[in-house]
Amino acid sequence: MAVGGKVKVGIIGSGFEADIHAASFRIMPDEAEVVAVASPTPGNAEALARRYEIPRVFLDYRAMLAEPDIEMVTITAPNALHARMTIDAAAAGKHVLCEKPLCMTLEEADEMIDACRRRGVLLMYAEELFFTPKYVQAKRMADEGAFGRVHLVKQSEKHSGPHGEWFWDVSKSGGGVFMDMGCHGIAFCYWFLGRPAIKDVYCQMNTQVHADRTRGEDECLCILNFEGGAVGLVENSWTRLGGMDDRVEVYGSSGLTMANLHMGNALPTYSEPGYGYAVEKAPGTKGWSYPVFEELWNYGFPQEMHHFARCVRGKETPIATGEDGRVVQEVLLAGYRSARTGAKVELPYRPSGIERPIDLWLGKMD
Repeated sequence: MAVGGKVKVGIIGSGFEADIHAASFRIMPDEAEVVAVASPTPGNAEALARRYEIPRVFLDYRAMLAEPDIEMVTITAPNALHARMTIDAAAAGKHVLCEKPLCMTLEEADEMIDACRRRGVLLMYAEELFFTPKYVQAKRMADEGAFGRVHLVKQSEKHSGPHGEWFWDVSKSGGGVFMDMGCHGIAFCYWFLGRPAIKDVYCQMNTQVHADRTRGEDECLCILNFEGGAVGLVENSWTRLGGMDDRVEVYGSSGLTMANLHMGNALPTYSEPGYGYAVEKAPGTKGWSYPVFEELWNYGFPQEMHHFARCVRGKETPIATGEDGRVVQEVLLAGYRSARTGAKVELPYRPSGIERPIDLWLGKMD
């Protein structure tokens, strides 16, 4: 295995997130290079490889794991596959960068963390909000005391629905919008406040628009109560038309700040014929639209990939780890149970058997 030079990366998956990973490594290419992609979907891996000049293509990720020069794999496959792929990658001696959410159950999270620890490889959790420039600046100011004692952190992410068709299938995704985007807000509030213990979780969720497509929820409100008294409010929706809305608000005893990822980096544009691409989830470009410049940088994806590649080389310590992903998984499970019972759920959450988030909400626990 290589010990110097650029980190050799293999991407597992070939859909929307895989494209983001490949593009992000190319934006900041000094620490890593993508040398392989694996996907069982006919033609998808080849198309991604052509688009980003990736030299090797595999239909089976396990064949890619056998390549001796690959040092790190990024997992962008459906959530139900994360645990097995992580354990296989660890067994092959590869460092792992796993997309959010980490997995489906707490048992899987523990197995993933243990497998990577035993083999001496890193398990890194792909939470780009830890790298989003506006959000990083907000945290830097908070840590310097700009807002006094921070008592409320809000994170909201809303759009019209997921890119991947598999996410509508709860057997593959584990849940609806809370699994898809609530994981971001949970991680953000936890990280922004300095990782205090989470006392309890209260969630309200329902399916307003997409009942014909999924058994999962398409709207969710989640309240997190932290040790020390701070509150996190996470708002998510798959029912917002007109494109992505991603924002945070921070309130303290001596000040506040807020950030909208899109409007501050957008170009208000009017076009009668329309044009190519404006921004993630935008329904079209005719009439008024708001194209975002340097979109991936604005979200923090290239910085995230750059950081994790440096971690493989021992140049930095991972900001987002498998343990962080496990905390998020625990809150997700508690949140789905809260939505089912209508009551707060205290943490630490103790599952009764093997529990998937969506089964807790629907009342079909193992």
